[in-house]
Amino acid sequence: MESLKGKTLFITGASRGIGLAIAKRAAKDGANVVIAAKSKEPHPKLEGTIFTAAAEIEAAGGQALPVVVDVRDEEAIAAAVDTAVERFGGIDILVNNASAIQLTPTLQTDMKRYDLMHQVNTRGTFLCSKLCLPHLLKADNPHVLNLSPPLNMEERWFAPHVAYTMAKFGMSMCVLGMAGEFRSKGVAFNALWPRTAIATAAVANLLGGDKMVQASRKPEIMADAAHWVLTQPAREVTGNFFIDDEVLAKMGITDLDHYAVDPTQKLVPDFFI
Repeated sequence: MESLKGKTLFITGASRGIGLAIAKRAAKDGANVVIAAKSKEPHPKLEGTIFTAAAEIEAAGGQALPVVVDVRDEEAIAAAVDTAVERFGGIDILVNNASAIQLTPTLQTDMKRYDLMHQVNTRGTFLCSKLCLPHLLKADNPHVLNLSPPLNMEERWFAPHVAYTMAKFGMSMCVLGMAGEFRSKGVAFNALWPRTAIATAAVANLLGGDKMVQASRKPEIMADAAHWVLTQPAREVTGNFFIDDEVLAKMGITDLDHYAVDPTQKLVPDFFI
């Protein structure tokens, strides 16, 4: 399968950044996209809402369903899943993209932020997977894709920001466990992570501002890599921790300059690789 035409994707955090880029790439095929995100009203520091995202997705050729969802809220997710199934007849793909980040050492991490990262990243991923699975199990070629890193259990990835690393690795542990749990049932669980920093609001606002953005790649590299993963046979491609440029190499794409925000800048590597 090379196209997502007619497929229904439930994407968390799809109002901007990588989630929106994945949505728009699927929309080019004629996919249906459920935009499950919190951004109902414009934010002074964050571009886009679920409604502006819906307009972009439809302009790209897909059908869009914007729903206000906080992935910490079980009832809200359940309602969004029900609405998606009522509108599109099922769910074929779940993309667990929503994430919270704070790169602070232990003594500087307040528990409110610790709880947010674990509730959004690990718990949100587990919960969305759990609630979408009854429909994924009925789908043809069902996929779950978590935007999370390979499980490199090395001290250097934990020591600077234990709380964030634990929360992010929790998403990857869902891939490891659920891939095994649902392999015989034909539901694929994979992870995708970037080789370099990606130009998102988190990078701009939390990780270094415009200078960091200029040394990043565009979200479209993740979208193109995700598209390849999501069009593979689910029974054959599961339990993998993919890196974006390695996926593109599988596609025969090795010149990645067009993905750079500024091709003259040295790219900043991402965490966990």
